[in-house]
Amino acid sequence: MKRILFTGWLSLLAVGCKEEKPAEPLSSLVPPPLPRVSARTQGEKTREALFEVTPAEVYGEPVPDKPLRVELAGESVRLGAERFTPSRPEEQARLRERVKEQVVLVVPDADTFLAQTSELFATLRDSAREAWLLHPDAPVAYRLVLRDEQGFQAWLAEVAPGKLRIIQRQDGFELTTSVGKLPGPDANGPSVPVRGGKQDIATLRTGLGKLKGRFTTSEDICLVPSFGTEVAQAARALGGVYVAPGEPLFETLCFIYPTPRPPVAGAPAGQ
Repeated sequence: MKRILFTGWLSLLAVGCKEEKPAEPLSSLVPPPLPRVSARTQGEKTREALFEVTPAEVYGEPVPDKPLRVELAGESVRLGAERFTPSRPEEQARLRERVKEQVVLVVPDADTFLAQTSELFATLRDSAREAWLLHPDAPVAYRLVLRDEQGFQAWLAEVAPGKLRIIQRQDGFELTTSVGKLPGPDANGPSVPVRGGKQDIATLRTGLGKLKGRFTTSEDICLVPSFGTEVAQAARALGGVYVAPGEPLFETLCFIYPTPRPPVAGAPAGQ
């Protein structure tokens, strides 16, 4: 009788100690490789095809109705006939009053860089009711949760699964999570490399879909552009989060901008 009880106890112990099946590594979610073709059989046209980007539909949200349009122009911004240089404290104060509790639509130009917009985005974060970024190629926009570098670090420190972010580098997109990076075709390169000097939004969308399938409870994602990135290019990247009009993979889009530099004592306004 004791032997039977002892055997039963061992069986229960074995069941209780059975390890759960570990989650699949991120390497299993790698986006599909680029198509391979033979340059010998198809000639120069085939070699060029290696660098062609698959066309991707532009998706996003409808542009808000009657927003306050803030048009980028390098260090300055335009609001209708008014012009502001947010790096100048007195003009930033006036801008703050103009955008206070407003739904603001940031309209990028072709060559304003993120490093030139830190004071603008800080002002919108603190004063605007909503901040949206317009896509440069289509009538869609993206509602942003704005965070500076310190706010980004605080977000990363939160205890939550996923912590998904798109690191937008000059050579492509690096898709990073709380448990590592989604590998790309080159283990030392970005998850989604540029092709022919162009962003590969179609493959970015595929990679983000795979991450959503792995981190099913994650509701937010952060875009972290390098500070030398054009704001228009960052807006294009946000389109990769959407799989159809008004259907994002993640409900909250976090946008990281450079922390504004504190004014230097004795320096002229705007320096």
